[in-house]
Amino acid sequence: MRELVDQAMRDGAVGLSTSLEYVPGTYAKTDEIVELAKVAAKYGGVYASHMRNEDIDIEKSIDETLAVGAQSGCPVEISHFKVSSRSRWGASAVTIKMVEDARAQGRQVTVDQYLYPASSTGIGILFPSWLFEGGNDKTRERLQDTATRDRVKREMIAKATQGGFKDFSFAYVANHRADQSFNGKNIAEITKIVKRKTDVNSQAEQAIDLLLAGGAQMVLHKMSDQDVERIFKQPFTMVASDAGVIDAESASVPHPRGFGNNARVLGVYVRDKRLVGLEEAIRKMSSLPAQTFNLWDRGLLRPGMAADIVIFDEKTVADRATFEQPKQYATGFDYVIVNGQIVIEKGSHSGAKPGRVLRARGAKGL
Repeated sequence: MRELVDQAMRDGAVGLSTSLEYVPGTYAKTDEIVELAKVAAKYGGVYASHMRNEDIDIEKSIDETLAVGAQSGCPVEISHFKVSSRSRWGASAVTIKMVEDARAQGRQVTVDQYLYPASSTGIGILFPSWLFEGGNDKTRERLQDTATRDRVKREMIAKATQGGFKDFSFAYVANHRADQSFNGKNIAEITKIVKRKTDVNSQAEQAIDLLLAGGAQMVLHKMSDQDVERIFKQPFTMVASDAGVIDAESASVPHPRGFGNNARVLGVYVRDKRLVGLEEAIRKMSSLPAQTFNLWDRGLLRPGMAADIVIFDEKTVADRATFEQPKQYATGFDYVIVNGQIVIEKGSHSGAKPGRVLRARGAKGL
């Protein structure tokens, strides 16, 4: 594993990332991660982590993430910083203080964030991680055993309850290929339609059915606007959508962040709520992430830098994507220039694709 990280860094990776809340990352031990991060540190890399827990035990996860950075010598970047639990709403005051304390000790720690009170991921996040050990066949085998299936449902319900939710109505299906009529509905609504039941045990059973039918992409309404706003105001918070490539023509009902995140920042959080100034919001989207990941020819308007430019109207820029109708493009962006070529002009895409993969400076062949 060290050799793989070393090769990747020499090939131009900007650092090492982990996804400890998901299989198989969930099985990794802290000391194992430290050893891999030490390799990235030799090349000036960053340690970026989707932490092990973003809800009940969020402080423990932050401690672990900061410890990896301290023991390896890597700067730390915490991905999509949030408090994803109703029972922990307000804990951002504590989690922000943890980052501030680390920075006060001279350690480089940053976070990124999308500006919505809901997350998006696969339906597997609702289940205990032990269920997935050994792959899909083992998972199906376990769920065929009545006792194991009942244990899974108990642990699912306990996890939701500890998070401050009485059932699974917070969990909306974004895309379920086996039955796309479920898209846009939450698990409680689907259970009522399919099983004609409303109890939480039946909802857990319905979630298992969705998993066994090929799984589903989900949108999870588990965060508070107050935590989102408090995190956004911090000078070490950068803006990131955390969205993948979305097929605008499909029947899915994805998280609106893929269409509206940055426009929402400029329209709602800068112009309307005035949480930060326009210049600071732009820094969070451009120079801060470029500097964090050592992309020294990006992020600023300056001679010798890559000509990546967005021209927008600060008075009209707005997101139109909603949770109910997420596939709506933002407005107010007049021009987008990538590597010196116009890609969007007066709202229309030119068809040009001048973007390229960015590699760390000093990579082989660069």
